[in-house]
Amino acid sequence: MQPFWPRRSPHFLACRRAVRPFDGPAVIGLSGGPDSLALVAAAAAEQKDVSVLVVDHGLQPGSTDVAERAAAVAREFGFASTVANVTVGPGNVEAAAREARYAALLESGRDVWVAHTADDQAETLLLGALRGNPSGMAQRNGKIVRPFLHIRRADTVGACEELGLEVWHDPMNSDPAYRRVAMRQSIIPALTDLLGGDAVPALATTANRIAADQALIEQLADLTPTTSCVELEGDAGPVRRRRLAIWLLDEEVRVQGDQLAAIEALVTNWRGQGPIAVGGGRSVARIDGKLVLT
Repeated sequence: MQPFWPRRSPHFLACRRAVRPFDGPAVIGLSGGPDSLALVAAAAAEQKDVSVLVVDHGLQPGSTDVAERAAAVAREFGFASTVANVTVGPGNVEAAAREARYAALLESGRDVWVAHTADDQAETLLLGALRGNPSGMAQRNGKIVRPFLHIRRADTVGACEELGLEVWHDPMNSDPAYRRVAMRQSIIPALTDLLGGDAVPALATTANRIAADQALIEQLADLTPTTSCVELEGDAGPVRRRRLAIWLLDEEVRVQGDQLAAIEALVTNWRGQGPIAVGGGRSVARIDGKLVLT
């Protein structure tokens, strides 16, 4: 059916303007929450060439029903919509679920639109800083596209209210046991109180600049992964760390900032130190002038 767009909807208008610069074909990852639901609605209003995929992680009772309802809403907007059931691997639940979700979304080979907002960007900066690696999300990173990265979560929530959409609120997004939730509920509000004004715009701007710097490094520098300590020692620090991270990711190893710093020290401050544990029973050692994953 043809959706009805309200004549006055300032939050939804912000969402529509955000998607206008982006074109399909693309796949939207829909959870049923306000961010992704507003993205689907905005894409429909702007007549974008997209389809919708709802990923069911199977982590909560009733997740199948939630996924099917979300897919049905997308179909009401006129989009082809399917549900993908994935298996979440062991380890950190958030990280494992994210990995399984993106693997499913990228299967089509098309661009994937996800609904990260400026609020998510601010949280990403602070969480990365606590791991020794302050970072930001790019609006486009390969096939991953974030049309909403410069608008606020209040706009996506407000858009759904303006459209009368029933949204699903993931209980995990209210559980302060997860660091991102604690950051959202406690740390950013405390920073806002400290500043006497909204802390998100400044944090998100900083994250955007970091993401732009990272993109420039990737564009200008040779980031071919290498294990040669001589070659790595000749690199500037930001380039060396990126090459190390790429090598480790190619080997399906994810490291935090302190681990990466310790691995970098095998190159730049070699004193015969022992291997650096990177999880999963694996470690990185320097042997005969090369880094070796054991």
